[in-house]
Amino acid sequence: MTLPRFAVCLDNAGYEASLETGKLYHILPDTKGTKHGHIRIIDESGEDYLYTSDRFFPLTLPQAVEEALLVSGD
Repeated sequence: MTLPRFAVCLDNAGYEASLETGKLYHILPDTKGTKHGHIRIIDESGEDYLYTSDRFFPLTLPQAVEEALLVSGD
């Protein structure tokens, strides 16, 4: 089973400059972060940071959609 590569932000409280509620974000794999309840996201700064997983809803998208999003830069 493939892991979701994108997630929708559900809560940006405290991170209003870095995250937009309702926006789709690219997930990067981070097994250590996942073990501690975090998810690694490329945020509005264009950099990747760990956020608590409950701020996001991971989505499994069709491969063609994922490829299009990755090519377009999310």
